[in-house]
Amino acid sequence: MPPNLKKALIVGAVGLVLFFLITQPTESAGAVHAVLGWLQEGAEALVTFVRALFE
Repeated sequence: MPPNLKKALIVGAVGLVLFFLITQPTESAGAVHAVLGWLQEGAEALVTFVRALFE
């Protein structure tokens, strides 16, 4: 991936996130909460797997 394209994609993604944070803060907070919940569930599943592996 060319460096200029990578930089443009990063700037675009940050701009999109900022746009949603400013225009729809409640919905953005809900989305972040949902993503963090998914990450927590995934981490707990991984811990359960590793514990079962070494029992």
